Amino acid sequence: MQEDINKAIEILKKGGIILYPTDTIWGIGCDATNKEAIKKVLKIKKSNDSKSMLILLNNTGRIYSYVENVPDVAVEIAEISDKPITIIYPNAKNLPDNLIAKDSSIGIRITNEKFSSKLLQIFKKPIVSTSANISGEQTPLIFSQISEEIKNNVDYIVTFNQEKKKLPEPSSIIKVGSNGEVQIIRN
Repeated sequence: MQEDINKAIEILKKGGIILYPTDTIWGIGCDATNKEAIKKVLKIKKSNDSKSMLILLNNTGRIYSYVENVPDVAVEIAEISDKPITIIYPNAKNLPDNLIAKDSSIGIRITNEKFSSKLLQIFKKPIVSTSANISGEQTPLIFSQISEEIKNNVDYIVTFNQEKKKLPEPSSIIKVGSNGEVQIIRN
């Protein structure tokens, strides 16, 4: 695993794109602070729409670096959730405009998965996470379902957990408003 992490970090620092395991499904990722890398991810997915992309962080304390006025309820939900949860926060900051939604929101998931958590801990920046498929096509749930087109267009494919066959659970998705109102998007 450490060799995969070292190589992934080398690629991310150069603005490259990785294919990696997360706490839900395999993701296409890049340095979430690199506008050009985000453009590459959108090109690989054949999409102009960044709304399906979120950022992964490895602890709730880091949310404050990327969201203005984090609603307390959102942090509480992120900390107590016993399954992966993506929270869409209002008023994103310190991220490129091509990653932030038109309404200024950003989706963030705190990962506890072994590989992605360690990668984030060492990289010290958020990483984009978006499903490893062309936009509009079926989302692959395990590595063996990822298309050759996706595999051929990334700069590095992590080897850790490629053989895993257990189908992952998708994350729950909630949207939190500036005043702490919560809207469940996917349970």
